Amino acid sequence: MHGINTDKEVMEFFPGMPSKEQTIEFINRMLKQFEEKGFCYFAVEKLENKEFIGFIGLSEQNYNAEFTPCIDIGWRIKSSEWNKGFATEGARKCLDYALNVLNIQNVYSVAPKCNKKSEYIMAKIGLTKLCEFEHPLLINNDRLKTCVLYKK
Repeated sequence: MHGINTDKEVMEFFPGMPSKEQTIEFINRMLKQFEEKGFCYFAVEKLENKEFIGFIGLSEQNYNAEFTPCIDIGWRIKSSEWNKGFATEGARKCLDYALNVLNIQNVYSVAPKCNKKSEYIMAKIGLTKLCEFEHPLLINNDRLKTCVLYKK
């Protein structure tokens, strides 16, 4: 995961790259969230060789915005595995799990407006664009602060 988190292409639409310690904290937070809630950003492996290629899944978001707290669907895939359908296929399965197994009423997805690749996946999995907003955690980053909000 740390290798993915330090790939400049993967992290293009983030304000920085997590340290190894922050990556370990993230993994531990996901494990705890799964134990408590039954969902998290799940590890993704290629079926044919078990190669770890990133994460796709659901997580709670609690930053200060009109729509939070909420459940967010997101993904982060190794750049060498882009454009192979992994994010779309995995996100569809996670969305189905959220709506039909966990009975979550609303699932949101957020990305900086300039991240057209993620916005394309949001639309492709059936989410509807609600609005654009200034993300409170990115307010000091002119390139990333304007985000899109999608919902199912």
